[in-house]
Amino acid sequence: MEYTSGAASWQKVMRRAVAALLPRRPRQRRPGWSIGVPLIAAAAGLLFTTTATTAGGTVLREDRRPQLTQLIEDRREQVAASELRAARLRAEVESQTATLADTDAPVKEQRDRADRSREAAGFTALSGPGVIVELDDAPRRNDQTLPKGATNDDLVVHQGDVQAVVNALWAGGAEAMSIMNVRVLSTSAVRCVGNTLLLHGRVYSPPFKIVAIGDPAALQQALAGSEGVGLFKQAAEHYQLGYKETVSSVTVPAFEDSTALRSAKVPR
Repeated sequence: MEYTSGAASWQKVMRRAVAALLPRRPRQRRPGWSIGVPLIAAAAGLLFTTTATTAGGTVLREDRRPQLTQLIEDRREQVAASELRAARLRAEVESQTATLADTDAPVKEQRDRADRSREAAGFTALSGPGVIVELDDAPRRNDQTLPKGATNDDLVVHQGDVQAVVNALWAGGAEAMSIMNVRVLSTSAVRCVGNTLLLHGRVYSPPFKIVAIGDPAALQQALAGSEGVGLFKQAAEHYQLGYKETVSSVTVPAFEDSTALRSAKVPR
């Protein structure tokens, strides 16, 4: 290093010499965020790589509701076609059985025995006095806001609500019952998917109409005494859900679903 003459130069030299003799301060630790930056960058890179692999060249946020709607419509058409084919096959079996019964006494005996049980089994349409119960979702609000203290689940009919009405009507002595004009038996399962009803492989939207044949007074008393029905009535008052109970002469269609048995027991 080259020094020039003058007081200022010698002052600089002295300061540097003193600084060299003094102990050095320890290096300050690097703040934690500077260490976390590489980790965050690595995690972000891993996330981007995973997203790209999962997408497989498609748009993850693409609205696929039209595809889902089309898939549901296709399945409905397939179910309708299968039901028509099953109806034709049942008609052929019935025709051939009737023809065989004319010449075969044991077949005729069993056929007559089955015919006597058709009404009790639900395979014939019935008419008589009864009760109609309708359950419906709360109406949509124009401002898209929920009532105070309510959630979306409070504004729709649930599986438990439909099942509470069905159980109350059976307990009240219902002789026959239908949901959405579909005959139901004691073995019929009532399920809800979202705010739609799934019954015997078909989907129905609210309002849900339940019809029962029986003593109207006994049926209404059973509905009034049901805890589940009572809770739904309270919700209907608070959140404007639909509950309607009517006494009338009603008709319940015959059961038309599959009658295949999964298990059976020989009576003793």
